[in-house]
Amino acid sequence: MTILSTIIFGVTALSFLEPINAHKTVLGRPNLHWGPKTPGHQFPHSPKRHKTCYVPSCHGSGRHGKNDDAPEILKAFKKCNKGGVVILDEEYTIGSPLDLTFLEAVDVAITGSIKFTNDIDYWVKNSFKYDFQNSSAFWRFGGKDVNIYGGGQGLIDGNGQAWYDAFAAEPTLLRPILLVLDGLKHGSVTGLKMRNSPDWFNLIANSSDILVSNIDIAVKSESKNPAKNGDGWDTFRSDSVVIQDSHVNNSDDCVSFKPNSTNIIVQGMQCNGSHGISVGSLGQYPAEYDIVENIYVYNISMSNASDGARIKVWPGTDTPFEPGLSGGGGAGYVKNVTYDTLYNDNNDWAIEINQCYGQSNQTICDKYPSNMTISDVVFKNMWGTTSTKYDPKVGTLTCSSTEKCINIAAHNISVTDPSGKTPQWICTNMDESLLDINCVSADS
Repeated sequence: MTILSTIIFGVTALSFLEPINAHKTVLGRPNLHWGPKTPGHQFPHSPKRHKTCYVPSCHGSGRHGKNDDAPEILKAFKKCNKGGVVILDEEYTIGSPLDLTFLEAVDVAITGSIKFTNDIDYWVKNSFKYDFQNSSAFWRFGGKDVNIYGGGQGLIDGNGQAWYDAFAAEPTLLRPILLVLDGLKHGSVTGLKMRNSPDWFNLIANSSDILVSNIDIAVKSESKNPAKNGDGWDTFRSDSVVIQDSHVNNSDDCVSFKPNSTNIIVQGMQCNGSHGISVGSLGQYPAEYDIVENIYVYNISMSNASDGARIKVWPGTDTPFEPGLSGGGGAGYVKNVTYDTLYNDNNDWAIEINQCYGQSNQTICDKYPSNMTISDVVFKNMWGTTSTKYDPKVGTLTCSSTEKCINIAAHNISVTDPSGKTPQWICTNMDESLLDINCVSADS
């Protein structure tokens, strides 16, 4: 049976063209749907927009003293705020930061292309900064009732090659995220192509009632220096988010639920080359209390990844992981998480639970167990074949103590290993009566 016949994708967001005048048409807002899993409540209604703002491109002419369309884009958003549509149907270059967190009742139709300059020194100084994991952004959208859509045509290009090369020489380099939703209450991002982000592709932060659908993500380095940390989506301090029906070819988590992510659905995804769909990492900062709760991951095809389903939390003490990334000692919990219907193709682990993320010294892991509690987690309906990396082991569920991992279950798991031996699952401090898998010790 092929993956196409076993993975059933959700409803596609369809779009249409509205005539504006004799010379131009604008891509109309798509009919937004989610499914088959639903968030349990209707998102607020977006009224019809009543004005239109086209954004002219400088096309490298230096209209503003440099190749930068950001001033014209900002002008259009100010003009069409509160009831308009901003049209980006040409080729645009953004060379300065855009703070679009003031928006209300705006649609953004992108049928052209947007590329960010690769002036690394400028962006390091001028991008928007976030304390969490030293993140930064080229631009950010926020406010209320914002729909960004591309009908499968629109392209956002991070122009990441220079960043990949620079990061190889300077691993603490602060690299911008391609698209940030920050403080957006009710919105959508649909029908876009995203290419070569310097860092994460998407961050959804401090937001609620967000639908993401029909996104095509890809990253590729043209040099010996690989793209790093290219997460498809990270959610952070956000509630009621649906991410669905998208293709992701990247270099890190396909989707990652960062601290205080609640009531989130991820469904109908095809992920390749990633680090899986991940809860975490969590517990990185000692002064913070991290929560991830009510997550449903459904109908996923995961290929050539380090993990299929993954939960990762830091140990109970500070741990240096890699340049620019360290942590541990934070507290909190993961609760009510379900991974349902996940196809594995050449993934190193089909399932990984790691309560000592970033630390390879088992003595330290044992001495400083995680302060994070993981409870009410279900893995079910998983199949496929793992990579040869750990053969015949196909997954690892490792907790620091039985008190920190409660009610973790695995049902209808038929993942195989390439050698054809009996698949083995490393189970540490787990209630094995809830695990319908072949558990072995870490030393086996």
